Amino acid sequence: MTPPADHPPIPRPKIGVLLMNLGTPDGPDVKSVKRYLGEFLSDRRVVELPPIAWQPILRGIILNTRPKKSAHAYGLVWREDGSPLAAITRLQAAALKDSFGPDVLVDWAMRYGNPGIAVRLQAMKDAGCERILLAPLYPQYCSATTATANDKAFAHLAGMRWQPAIRTLPPYHDDPAYIDALKQSLEAGLAGLDFEPDAIVASFHGMPKRTLELGDPYHCHCQKTARMLSEAMNRELTVAFQSRFGPAKWLEPPTDDTLVALAQAGKKKLVIFAPGFSADCLETLEELSIRGRESFEEAGGTHFAYLPCLNDSAVGIAMLRTLLVRELEGWLKRG
Repeated sequence: MTPPADHPPIPRPKIGVLLMNLGTPDGPDVKSVKRYLGEFLSDRRVVELPPIAWQPILRGIILNTRPKKSAHAYGLVWREDGSPLAAITRLQAAALKDSFGPDVLVDWAMRYGNPGIAVRLQAMKDAGCERILLAPLYPQYCSATTATANDKAFAHLAGMRWQPAIRTLPPYHDDPAYIDALKQSLEAGLAGLDFEPDAIVASFHGMPKRTLELGDPYHCHCQKTARMLSEAMNRELTVAFQSRFGPAKWLEPPTDDTLVALAQAGKKKLVIFAPGFSADCLETLEELSIRGRESFEEAGGTHFAYLPCLNDSAVGIAMLRTLLVRELEGWLKRG
């Protein structure tokens, strides 16, 4: 049916796929990092303390001390095309652009910082996306990552008069496609080394221990990923948790302590990788690859290698394509 001449333009119906990751400052400078940390650490999913108790600490102490240190760290890993996390997520979206047909738009957004989830979600709706798959790129479910990314999208949807249909990508910590992609990537990385490691450490991002006690499945998801990968490779993996922050008890063992303990126990040749990160970022490139190496070598280690995340590698993109096609089933046109 032809619409009336004065009818607003109607875009061709489309499907959207929105890749979502954690976030990053706009630049490796103190002002940008302070703005980013203020948003990140004000999220009630990230810090579950009452705001009346937490905000004075955040505004009075943390945001006046931590940004300078973090800005220096970002400066060590910043790329010509920007923050590693943003640059790689952008490349992932570009690699997937034509994977699902001409009527499927693939875009990317950050939970904190730019481009924001609400902005890109609205852009998809304005472009005619009547169905949108939200894809948090976190293999292991955590309320402080997966849930808060979805929360941000849902909050924007709550203000829409005409909402698109929505699906969300579930955690894929035990998906055969993910385990196989990790296996291929890790084996290729090991084959390229000039030494045989005495230990292989799988470092996951840490979380306060109370999140496990409150029912968050993250710890269990991490352990299952490591167990399935270890079995697939027929190699022993040491699981550890990085990025402790504050005085609370966190998931154990800590990555930094584990590196020192392994070196002191005679494990002089070590490989470390971060299977819980879909893209390399500050926590992998600076915390593990730089500071992790320093800690290990200072404790007596002689050989150290950090192996990169799946990123936009061929095996990583193939894995994402497999997961996304599955979740788009019934929406995509056949044939």
